[in-house]
Amino acid sequence: MAEFKVVVSDGAQSWQVVVDGHHANSLIGKKIGDEVDGIFVSLPGYTLQITGGTDKDGFIMRKDVPGITRKKILTARSPGFKPKDRGVRKRITVCGNTISLNIARINMKVVKKGAKPIGELLKAAGKLEENESA
Repeated sequence: MAEFKVVVSDGAQSWQVVVDGHHANSLIGKKIGDEVDGIFVSLPGYTLQITGGTDKDGFIMRKDVPGITRKKILTARSPGFKPKDRGVRKRITVCGNTISLNIARINMKVVKKGAKPIGELLKAAGKLEENESA
């Protein structure tokens, strides 16, 4: 059974939600940039966009790497590598842009807001974790 930690951000605040069961299974196969209904993350009325994530070993997902496997890419600058000098490149390992069972965390942003605030909906569903960040 799939289980993901989903970080939902609306720009000013972010919430971490654990998604499991059939809602988590419906996220498998989605790609970075896809828009999903908020009902999968206990946010009815919201529309969310997948912006990234990490796998179970901490490797980041990249939008330009297709598939679900890990690949080594040569990069000059990326979220996984920030050189101090100009022209420095490095080969780093990244994950593909498709959500699979190996993904542990998914980052999402709010595209369309619903009628109720996110915090209120998550408290009502019992999905709100203790480490809410501001």
